Formats: sequence, C-alpha cells, structure tokens
Amino acid sequence: MSDKLNIGCGEFKKTGYINLDYFSVTPGDVTHDLDIFPYPFSENQFSIIEARHVLEHLSRPFCVMKELFRITKPEGLLCISVPHFTRGLTHPEHKAGFDVSFPLYFNKNFIGGYQGFELELISMHLCWFGQPYLKKKTLRTSQYLLGKSLGFFIDCLANASPFLCSKLWCFWVGGFDEIEYVFRVKK
Repeated sequence: MSDKLNIGCGEFKKTGYINLDYFSVTPGDVTHDLDIFPYPFSENQFSIIEARHVLEHLSRPFCVMKELFRITKPEGLLCISVPHFTRGLTHPEHKAGFDVSFPLYFNKNFIGGYQGFELELISMHLCWFGQPYLKKKTLRTSQYLLGKSLGFFIDCLANASPFLCSKLWCFWVGGFDEIEYVFRVKK
C-alpha cells in the first residue's frame, strides 16, 4: 500500500497515491466525507499528502489540517493548494479563501491563533494562472498558452515578495487563482 495520499482527488487521480474523494463522478480508492473525523487512516501513515483545491470546500479547514497532521509521518510533507482570497469565493460551494497568513496558525509562536500543532512552511507560491490541468481542458489553445505565459511573468514578480503582493498589488492583476503551501510536519 502506498504511503502517499491524494485527498479530494476528483477526476484527477494520481498514480502511486491512495486517491480519496467523496463527491467524485469516478470513485477514488477510498470514499470518505472529509468533514467527518477521524479519517479512515492510522496515525503517521503517510509521508506525503496532497490536497489540491479541496480545503476551501470543507466546513472546518483547521480541523482538517489537524487530521492531516495526525495521519502524516514525522517530517512528512503536506502539499496544499487553495484559492487565494482574491478569488476564493468565485465558486458557489467555496466556504473560504486563503492568503499568506494561513501558515502562521501552525507556528507555536503565533499568539493570534496557534492551532496546537506545528507545521514548518517549506514554500509558499502565488499562482495567477492556477489549475492549468483543468484550464487546458476548458480553454482554447490560444487562450491557454496566453494565460500560461502571462501567469509565468506575473508569478515571478508576485513571488519575489508574496506578503507584499498578497496585500497590495494582487488586485491590480485581477487577483490570484491559487496559493500553494508545502509544509513539513513537526512532531
């Protein structure tokens, strides 16, 4: 059995991963409602967990993060992609948008809302042209290539200072589709 988990896989299953979803048209390897705890996995079971555009659909993102912490091995990685707050509520079922402050809640020195478990932020990346795997299927080729090219340029500038960009000039470029975080689990 794999020690990699892809939660909220939808139609985008990953080879070499246990693919989990609840509302997918095509069933995953495991079916489970991610708003119900605990998840059907052992403590410290996974070395890598990916959650691509699923956290924003769930009622309690911090509880989900705590559960992901529980089932991830020490020093394991959590790879999370979510809508940036500038675009977070553009889907009718999104419950939240996220920004550069999200990782602070997993730092024991953050007095504004530490969640009781520690995640080390390895990287954070703003993406103007997010979910290219989906856009490639829905846009014309010329639109996709233009968006991807513009996205590369905008992302380079934005990620030179994500904190400044997320608070100021992101509105000048129409917002960002997503923000990606990679965390290391500290146990």
